[in-house]
Amino acid sequence: MHVLTLSATPIPRTLQMSLTGIRDLSIIATPPVDRLSVRTYVTEFDTVTLREALLREKYRGGQAFFVAPRISDLDELEAFLRDNVPEVSFIVAHGQMGAGELDDIMTAFYEGKYDVLLSTTIVESGLDIPRANTLIIHRADRFGLAQLYQLRGRVGRSKLRAYAYMTLPRNQVVTEGAEKRLRVLQSLDSLGAGFQLASHDLDMRGSGNLLGDEQSGHVKEVGVELYQQMLEDAVKALQAGEGDPDKLVDDWSPQINLGVAVLIPETYVEALDVRLSLYRRLAEIETETERESFAAELIDRFGPMPDETKKLMEVTAIKARCKALGISRLDAGPKGAVFSFREDTAVDPASLMTLVRARPSQLKLRPDSKLVITAKAGSPEHRISQVRDLLTELEAARAPQAAEAGV
Repeated sequence: MHVLTLSATPIPRTLQMSLTGIRDLSIIATPPVDRLSVRTYVTEFDTVTLREALLREKYRGGQAFFVAPRISDLDELEAFLRDNVPEVSFIVAHGQMGAGELDDIMTAFYEGKYDVLLSTTIVESGLDIPRANTLIIHRADRFGLAQLYQLRGRVGRSKLRAYAYMTLPRNQVVTEGAEKRLRVLQSLDSLGAGFQLASHDLDMRGSGNLLGDEQSGHVKEVGVELYQQMLEDAVKALQAGEGDPDKLVDDWSPQINLGVAVLIPETYVEALDVRLSLYRRLAEIETETERESFAAELIDRFGPMPDETKKLMEVTAIKARCKALGISRLDAGPKGAVFSFREDTAVDPASLMTLVRARPSQLKLRPDSKLVITAKAGSPEHRISQVRDLLTELEAARAPQAAEAGV
């Protein structure tokens, strides 16, 4: 069975499935002939501006939508229209009306008997009224990004220029999320911008639960990067006909916990997207030469590295060495450290036992393949130095075939 889904603004989970290859994706970005984009304005609720917008639409023979987020807002807006724009005729509609009454109201508006339809979000989808080319949204900060885009799609459905006014309350601070949504909507006023807008919606709301009911929300348990990588690997394996994705080669990563602060501080790199990009690049670095080049770039772009970033670079180098040796986990604290080896470790067991016997007061090899070093290391610097020294000894104890292969 084949299923075709059409959407002006796909929900985050649907878009995520398309971007990761679970669903095929096609984009229709060509508008109808002579279709004009909707001019979008984000403004305070201003009587003069809204009166002018409604009268301009009336005198050019058109109609307007006036949308409120709640039924309780409609009485206030009715009074506004009666007192400030008495020249226009309007009718009210909301979801608590009976089906017959609502149908009569919509039919009357479609036939042009009223200049303005004052309603809740029941007009969000399914309406195609070419004469309606002005939209006013009351308290636009209370709407979601995709919802605003759908509402804006109610106008501009003919060859005339359409206008959308997203109004905000006077002398009242809106939330950071609402401000971001409105800024995105205002910037994406070109035709065929639905995919770009849906991408912003995915970024802001998260991709949701792939196996559950949640259609939005950010990945919390495994982290976005690891989740994306696991999902992409599984999709590629299935597309290549490799069968069960569980049988993929295990692309593992060591867990390192040295009890030290390792990060790129906001005071060092202010822009969040730049910091995330730097973290991503650092995670992909494999050689010491690349790591040194990356450090030089940081210093050149942002100035001398703070202590936290220096330790981040050191821990990243330690992580690479642990992976080469087949050490799955490294925990270090003020009193010592524990190295957990994988079954396929590159360290030669006989050489490791020789190393342990040479320092019985400090090193112990547990039956669960964990090497314990007992040695006080109070400061973070001393702790990192101690771990580096032991890694050097373990590298010297690699199995002959692993050493020849350069592992």
